[in-house]
Amino acid sequence: MRRLRRWYAWWVRHAARLRDFLFVGFSLLTIVAQAATGGGGWTIKDWYVLGVGVVASVALLWRRRFPATVTVITVLAMLTAGIFVPMGLALLTLAIRRRDLVLVLLSLAAYAASVLNTWRTDGQFWVPVFTGLFLIGTWVAIGAYIGARRDLMVSLRDRAERAEAERELRSEQARLGERARIAQEMHDVLAHKVSLIALHAGGLEVNPAVGPDKVEGSARLIRETARQAMEDLREVLGVLRSDVSVDGADLAPVPQAADLERLVAASRDAGVSVTSKFALPDDVPTSLGRTIYRVVQESLTNVHKHARGASTEVQVHGAPGEGVTVRVTNVRPVAAGSLLPGAGAGLVGLRERVQLVGGRLTTGPTAEGGWRVEAWLPWEDYRRSAEPVFVDEGER
Repeated sequence: MRRLRRWYAWWVRHAARLRDFLFVGFSLLTIVAQAATGGGGWTIKDWYVLGVGVVASVALLWRRRFPATVTVITVLAMLTAGIFVPMGLALLTLAIRRRDLVLVLLSLAAYAASVLNTWRTDGQFWVPVFTGLFLIGTWVAIGAYIGARRDLMVSLRDRAERAEAERELRSEQARLGERARIAQEMHDVLAHKVSLIALHAGGLEVNPAVGPDKVEGSARLIRETARQAMEDLREVLGVLRSDVSVDGADLAPVPQAADLERLVAASRDAGVSVTSKFALPDDVPTSLGRTIYRVVQESLTNVHKHARGASTEVQVHGAPGEGVTVRVTNVRPVAAGSLLPGAGAGLVGLRERVQLVGGRLTTGPTAEGGWRVEAWLPWEDYRRSAEPVFVDEGER
């Protein structure tokens, strides 16, 4: 079997050149036979036919590289010496390589050379008119069929390769999109919990004289918040390892609008003065509720980072057909500086989430020196809404 594969590989590598020598050999045999049919010894005409035939036959070695030139040489050989086989093989190759005006003109020239040569040597005109048409047409038709079939196979191969490349590109884009979605989800899940931990630790740092009860309570909150952050991280990474679905499963945990009270309570426990007002029906869609939750969560996370201790107001209200308005406003912070470095992905993530539901997002400072994040989210058929309009008055 290995030897057979080697022979096959050798044949594939040298088949074209072997066919060239086979065609040249066959053409030379017909030339010798034609020159030797005169009888009575070799005449000048026979030697001329042999010489012209050898030149036309050897020219077939370059028939693939210069098909038109080789065809012209064989047509001249047919016209002057009546040599048909090299011309037929050249026309076959030309028809395989190209099917255009050049093929038409050289086919007509070959047909005319065949008719004129037969008329000059045999004195017959109408017989070669019909036989020449059949012979020339057969060579050209066979070559055109082989060439068209080869072009079709090349086109199908290119189409298959292009489809494979496009499939791999789409798969890579899907992987990159899923990675970006996971990164955004991890940011939303963990940034809020880490900011709460930083707030608790910062409270202990600026108040070292607090009593044991206060230290114990803060330590317990830090421990619970860290445990929740680790659980959230474990769930997100579990999805990252196990999600093999086509569209990607929803990344856990999946927050809802009903979790807003718990979210605000966590900020209050961390020492942030937060007032809230929620006016939402109970049947908030899952995707819309998650977007509302993420907007409030990211806004409170920014308060923890950049405006610790600042009073904050959270307002969420809406109804079907009217949309949902989310507004988070904090006053001017007393302390300068940030507890945690910002990655710059928070507001970018909010824009992307609001864009998915076709809403509007407005962020920027207030007249009193605070900061406001306000989003409007459509309720009905939000996944098919028009492109959102963003108004950015500035970023932190």
